[in-house]
Amino acid sequence: MDRVFGYIAARQEEFVDRLRALCRRPSIAAQGIGLAETAAHVAALMREAGIPSRVIPVEGGAPVVYGAARGTGSRTLLFYNHYDVQPPDPLEEWASDPFAAEIRDGKLYARGAADNKGNLVARICAVEAMLRELGELPVTVRFIVEGEEEIGSVTLPRFVREHPDLVAADACIWESGYRDLQENVVLALGVKGICYVELEATGANRDAHSSVATIVPNPAWRLVWALATLKDRHERILIHGFYDDVLEPTEEEMAQLRRIAAQRDDDAQRRDYGLDRFLLGLSGVELLKRHLFQPTCTICGIASGYSGPGSKTVLPRRAVAKVDFRLVPNQRADDIFEKVQAHLAQHGFADLAVRALGNENPARTPMSAEIVKIVAESARRVYGREPLVFPSMAGTGPMHVLTAPAAIPTVGTGVGYAHSNNHAPNENIRIEDFVDGIKHIAMILHLFGGGR
Repeated sequence: MDRVFGYIAARQEEFVDRLRALCRRPSIAAQGIGLAETAAHVAALMREAGIPSRVIPVEGGAPVVYGAARGTGSRTLLFYNHYDVQPPDPLEEWASDPFAAEIRDGKLYARGAADNKGNLVARICAVEAMLRELGELPVTVRFIVEGEEEIGSVTLPRFVREHPDLVAADACIWESGYRDLQENVVLALGVKGICYVELEATGANRDAHSSVATIVPNPAWRLVWALATLKDRHERILIHGFYDDVLEPTEEEMAQLRRIAAQRDDDAQRRDYGLDRFLLGLSGVELLKRHLFQPTCTICGIASGYSGPGSKTVLPRRAVAKVDFRLVPNQRADDIFEKVQAHLAQHGFADLAVRALGNENPARTPMSAEIVKIVAESARRVYGREPLVFPSMAGTGPMHVLTAPAAIPTVGTGVGYAHSNNHAPNENIRIEDFVDGIKHIAMILHLFGGGR
């Protein structure tokens, strides 16, 4: 692997330039901006690296970029990534244009640098290094790169149904991973699901003067009362049957949580958020258990009436709230959506409109899977320290759609760090982490192919 690592070191600046060029392409799924153009750019990057690729249209959605390079061994490793990014708003909080891809103090600042273009380009560059320096790959590699992850991978299920042969693999490297506040390399073996809903209450046929609040119903109050029925002050979700399918962690998973807790600094993380305490005063193993193995109910946004400067005495005609439920095995998003509807009706809020904005089911890989050991050993060799293996991420992705049907064991790793600011202004990665991430993927390919 010394030759491969030498190739990566010699072309570090070139690889960074490739990432900057990709980050300069806005590809905002929520607004339908630049998706087809960015997909074509990703396919060209793969071909430049020696990976045959094509852009596959998906009816009703963004195209998927598929790349594949045959290896000498019998195994196939799948890489899942996405080329779409979150909207960059609020623009005024960026220190530089979010699509300028500026480098400052050893960091690349751009929307998508960490989530997910940095990880994608690192993987492409790792395959190139193996091909150019060794002349072959030890395993067959496949890339599935979609353009709708940030809006719930809406059409990915259709792609998987129509192209099951393109998804087949012995293991998968998922799109995300990072280094935490203590610089531990964090690997993740699963994702939470999500049931994202929009609730809308309506009243009069127009906004009214607030003096008529004596006789005209206020949809903002009605929405607040409805939201208050979802969860109590002790963080318990009150929807009937909500917890019925929640799996408790296994003994092996609890043992892993104890190992993680021993290496993490809860106080540093708490201070990083500017908090005096975490919810319920939790810390250590119990904090991790709740964070990774419990579902959530989160009000993501509320809009109604007037909220500008000064006063405006208005009674709004409508009120809208966006709420997400992060789900854990074995909860199902469609079941939770039905339970939310039933709950609101049972509490007298059947008049509220309830709209599904995105449903994904949770997924998890057993800690005993061989690919877990390989990715962890690769991290030890590249980073020189023991990685933290999380049984699951707290976030969500389409792992259940892509890898769960065929029981493909899946591990997430990536090039971000604790202050990469994913989904926030000034998203960034450290150049050093990007280069180490390329080496990590190359080492995974080497060990997965039987190398020593």
